Amino acid sequence: MNFRKIVAGILLFGGIIIISAFSSFDIDPLQHIIIQFNRWMVVHPQENVYLQLDKSYYATGNDIWFKAYVTAGSNHQLSGISGVLNVELIDDRDSVKQRLKLPIVSGLTWGDFSLPDTLNEGNYRIRAYTNWMRNAGEEYFFDKTITISNVITNQVLTEASYNYGNQNGTQQVNAHIKYTNVDGTVYASIPVTYQVQTGNKNIANGKGQTDTDGNLNINFINPSGVNGAERIITDIKLADKSSVKKILLVKATSANVDVQFFPEGGNLVSGNETKMAFKAVAANGLGTEIKGVVTDNENKQVATFNSNQLAMGVFNFKPESGKIYKAAITYVDGSVNIVSLPTAVNTGYSLTVDDTGNDNIEVKIIPGAEVESSTSTTEVISLIAQSRGTIYFAGKSQAGSKSFNVVIPKSKFPTGIIQFTLFNSSGEPLNERLVFIKNHDELKLNLKADKQEYTPRQKVKIELNTKNKNDQPVVGSFSVAVTNESIVPADENESSIFSGLLLTADIRGYIEKPGYYFAHDDEKTNADLDALMLTQGYHRFEWKQVLEDDIKTVAYSPEKSLQISGHLKNLFGKPVVNGKVTLFTANQSIFMIDTLTDSEGRFTFKNLVFKDSIRFLIQGRSAKDHKNLQVELDNLLQQRVRENKNAPDWQANAVDEISPFLKNSKAAYESGIRNGTINRSIALKEVVIKDKKMQAVKNSSNLNGPGNADQVIAPDALQGCADIADCLQGRINGVIFRNDTPFLMRNLSRPMQIILDGVYVDGVVLSSLNPNDIGSVEVLRSIQYTSIYGGKGGNGLLIITTKNGNEGYAYQRYAPGVITFIPKGYSKVREFYSPKYDDPKTNSKIPDLRSTIYWKPNIITDKEGNASFEFFNADTKGNYRVVVEGIDSDGNLGRQVYRYKID
Repeated sequence: MNFRKIVAGILLFGGIIIISAFSSFDIDPLQHIIIQFNRWMVVHPQENVYLQLDKSYYATGNDIWFKAYVTAGSNHQLSGISGVLNVELIDDRDSVKQRLKLPIVSGLTWGDFSLPDTLNEGNYRIRAYTNWMRNAGEEYFFDKTITISNVITNQVLTEASYNYGNQNGTQQVNAHIKYTNVDGTVYASIPVTYQVQTGNKNIANGKGQTDTDGNLNINFINPSGVNGAERIITDIKLADKSSVKKILLVKATSANVDVQFFPEGGNLVSGNETKMAFKAVAANGLGTEIKGVVTDNENKQVATFNSNQLAMGVFNFKPESGKIYKAAITYVDGSVNIVSLPTAVNTGYSLTVDDTGNDNIEVKIIPGAEVESSTSTTEVISLIAQSRGTIYFAGKSQAGSKSFNVVIPKSKFPTGIIQFTLFNSSGEPLNERLVFIKNHDELKLNLKADKQEYTPRQKVKIELNTKNKNDQPVVGSFSVAVTNESIVPADENESSIFSGLLLTADIRGYIEKPGYYFAHDDEKTNADLDALMLTQGYHRFEWKQVLEDDIKTVAYSPEKSLQISGHLKNLFGKPVVNGKVTLFTANQSIFMIDTLTDSEGRFTFKNLVFKDSIRFLIQGRSAKDHKNLQVELDNLLQQRVRENKNAPDWQANAVDEISPFLKNSKAAYESGIRNGTINRSIALKEVVIKDKKMQAVKNSSNLNGPGNADQVIAPDALQGCADIADCLQGRINGVIFRNDTPFLMRNLSRPMQIILDGVYVDGVVLSSLNPNDIGSVEVLRSIQYTSIYGGKGGNGLLIITTKNGNEGYAYQRYAPGVITFIPKGYSKVREFYSPKYDDPKTNSKIPDLRSTIYWKPNIITDKEGNASFEFFNADTKGNYRVVVEGIDSDGNLGRQVYRYKID
């Protein structure tokens, strides 16, 4: 955004000059800051993503349905920066279990994860980001913790609690575990073996037996003395001699509480009345309530404080020069600890912001005693307020003025986090303060059903009407999830599109219950939100980087579409200029495009559209058609998975706290198996097969086994040939070659299937292979060998294995100038199945036990702001919950929850 548009006019107010337009001559520090900031944001525009999920927890065999909203800029409008979204399902060991790549159209996309019934139960998270967002760091990715239960193997439920102690100066953890079945019956007097792990290292193991109430106590020492990824893995032996493994998360290995104090603006200045914020975090990463008294070094009480429900709070006091302050803190268990407050200084400034007014924000800049007494008349301090890369306020003091106040209308800012930064006359940042502005500009969503009460399997039609804050109809994109709240209870403080795009997307670090700050709009909630702003950090960028003359380029470019790029080099590693690079699919549907390399030997295939797991071959040739070249693809490393910032949201009893959902999911799964609507994956026991003799063919992908073929051509038979088809012509019984493509003589209508190092390819590939690089050719003609390949073996197969094939790289090099590559393509987008009970073809005898009743990600309102959707209820009675979220073209957000009853 151009700095000339910040504020209309040049005003003098309370000793501060409000800047809106500047001369191109004699640029002062404030002008330099604004210019550099805008230059920075041109190179580093911000992009965010939010996912609406159909529910908060799942069972194996379920699908996780989601809609993604990708936004950019200060008004969080739908983004045009990126065209590809990465979505990952990650377990509690930071291992990616599934990875999706989805096309973004006008900032929107949707998809789902299908959860196999072999998936382990426990805590998982869903992470979503664009390639462009990787520049800001994964702290700003969408990252949500969910719970997945395994309803097939989950015969045993556990409930764990922990307390802590010390033994010979080391931390001791005491775990209390209760074992029951799904119906609540305890497993009494049952033998249990266990091991305790930190990471992948065992730190304790043992055995025990549950008591008559199904309880087991496990004690262990934490040798590191710090919190880690501790897990207790227990095996309980049931009456039928089966063993059930349960993994319990140990969220903390001590009862320690970390208390920190944060002066408003960052400085505690002697003689200035100051807001002091504080935050108390337990060893499990969650807030814990505290209260306390602040005293000076003369033991004089100067303040008292109490935390809110999320263990934060604010109190006011005026520090005196030369005095030291401490807080006597009382914890929930009654214990007391002494914590030192930050030391007050005589220099510097206090930056205070009062946003409690309905319409305005009041900002005060107050100097310290040394600054106030300074004789300098040239010192000028500057204040900038920005949000998501756009400056909305910029001003500076008059020369010689040591303090100033300014009142700014809230309407000048967008809804969301505003960062106020104070600079000295050299352009160095001095103070920073975050403020959250609520302008009440959210969309008004009105949901109306044709009835308030329904019966099972009855059709429901809901009308949606959308308006902006001025009661004007809007065109927008919305997603809807309908769940049975009796089975999937909702948290009042659950995350939403508001907390996702306005709060967690802009703040670094863990935020406990971010949805709480938007569930209500009252004085207490807003005060709690301001306490969060005072204690949470904002580090989208460092001002030092912004103010440097040389603005560094970004490491990750926006993905507008799928592309494949790399370099073409000769055997000496030098770039091949104007070389021809051909990209084609290695399957029966022929797809081929080519391009020329640039002056650096670089090539790029842009705007590709292909599904996941498609295999490509890439062939390079020089301008003179030389083949002995090297094709090197760009190293497209996957985003690393680091420690989960939302680990405090993991549940120690993740699966077993949702018993109603478990029972319903198990019943639904068993019904699906009986009625053939679910295909069950069966995990077979490991079978070890010992080979009786060494096969003559190495590294072959032959499904019959290496060398098990009608004919095997050894590599020495291919020496001295210019073309592999010429070498094979006449050497293979019952096979002829036409235009380098092999055919069985008994069926000349369709070619044989070629498999090159395990890759299904077309005959066109043969001409690009160097016969000297071939390790073996296996010929499969008879049904004895072709039947294992099904329909693809009907016309016979040639299994070609290169001497350097199957090396386990991301791509494989067959011969100079030819490689195969399996890039991550677009994931298949499926449609949510919703039964239609008014259709006579629908099987009405199958029990309908859905927990997600309806999901639709692409509801578009018309110019009158209207849309509608309809679905059929399930068999289960109770309260049904309809959640609609979405966004309009101006970036205004909307969310509405509607309930109706099934009886």
